[in-house]
Amino acid sequence: MIWEIKLATLIVMIACAVAAINVRDLLGAAILFGIYSFMMCIQWLAMGAVDVAFTEAAIGAGISTVLVLAAIFRTTRRTKD
Repeated sequence: MIWEIKLATLIVMIACAVAAINVRDLLGAAILFGIYSFMMCIQWLAMGAVDVAFTEAAIGAGISTVLVLAAIFRTTRRTKD
């Protein structure tokens, strides 16, 4: 794979990781972690590990993100007091 694509995905991964740590909203952090996981999938694909990339896309970017988003939407932001 072209090294520019690898470098671009690595920069996006680092930006997503830093942003996910610094963002104060849980929904935003969950979305950033989903993007991070998808970029990690592209990195695995660039390294030639297609089966690991497929697993990362299905579980890391797909199922984990959906489960975290479902957990966030099941909770309330404020108490009813």
